[in-house]
Amino acid sequence: MKIRILCVGHLKEKYWKAAEDEYVKRLGAYCKVEIEELDDLATPEKASEAIELSIKEKEGEKILSKTKPSDFICTLDLNKDEPDSITLSKKMMKMIERSGSNLTFVIGGSLGLSEQVRKRANESLSLSKLTFTHQMTRIILLEQIYRSFKIAHNEPYHK
Repeated sequence: MKIRILCVGHLKEKYWKAAEDEYVKRLGAYCKVEIEELDDLATPEKASEAIELSIKEKEGEKILSKTKPSDFICTLDLNKDEPDSITLSKKMMKMIERSGSNLTFVIGGSLGLSEQVRKRANESLSLSKLTFTHQMTRIILLEQIYRSFKIAHNEPYHK
């Protein structure tokens, strides 16, 4: 089983990389995790709506160029359902089953996801109504994936 996280932006700080490495190691008991980073595009100060849309579309093209038609994609989208951890675990296990054991999560850039990427998604979810940095979002996603496997396997994990 493979879980892929396709994300716009890079982890630069050592502490985020250490957290990522820790969760990838923990997840090794359940699946193989592959993280693919894509360069984000700079957004000028006070960018117009048209410029922001153009940036989202270009980042969306980069995302879609890294996917295959057979990929099962779950986007992280602030405007979607915000499940609790037990519901997420059940949903994730169904996604894994539907995906043929190859699930790709997509984290867009700071402006969000293009309409093309939203339409391509097989599933979408929100981790929170709060706004997090992209580095934080990646770690929270990894932690919730790990928690989902622990819940699905009826294994203890702190609450």
